[in-house]
Amino acid sequence: MSTEQLASMRRNYTRDGLLEKHAPTEPFALFKQWFADAVATEQPPVEPNSMMLATVDSAGHPHCRMLLLKGLDARGFVFYSNYESAKGRQLAEQPVAAMTFFWPALERQVRIEGSVERVSDAESDAYYNVRPLGSRLGAWASEQSRPLTGREELEAALQEVEQRYANNPQPPRPAHWGGFRLMPKMIEFWQGRTCRLHDRLRYSLEESQQWRRERLAP
Repeated sequence: MSTEQLASMRRNYTRDGLLEKHAPTEPFALFKQWFADAVATEQPPVEPNSMMLATVDSAGHPHCRMLLLKGLDARGFVFYSNYESAKGRQLAEQPVAAMTFFWPALERQVRIEGSVERVSDAESDAYYNVRPLGSRLGAWASEQSRPLTGREELEAALQEVEQRYANNPQPPRPAHWGGFRLMPKMIEFWQGRTCRLHDRLRYSLEESQQWRRERLAP
């Protein structure tokens, strides 16, 4: 594809708008509303709870990847991973992150930034125990982010785990696997509009623990 072809690719956003009179004073209520809209509107292969997670390593280099949101409450946004994976090590070194949700059918995007902590063992256990059995065993078999000699090495590791827990329908959660919670300091809501004059409302958490809302230029 040529540069000219890339330059001409664009979509005009016309579906909706985001005005202050329709936005609550704190961001969680608006996120939950938008997320419910996404669940009702987005169609496969889009997953409404998919999001881009960005982390930074000890050298200051950024890294990003797609994950699934698996928990949300007043404390923040929860996702799960191997603690010894690349992202797990980065979050241990630099416990800050950013995530972005994009819902193309709704022409909406949400950006979130904040600090990160591990969730409690009880929370990790509760989520691990409702995962499909194959996913639970996979958490044992995969040394996430480590180099492999080939697919066969991973399949052999899974076979060994399957044999180990053949008589145990509830394998325990690996100590190296669990949840992270991103505790937001900033949440920005983006609604596509015509002529690239999009609506952007940013919520910032102040020292008083109150949210400040302001409109940003597109």
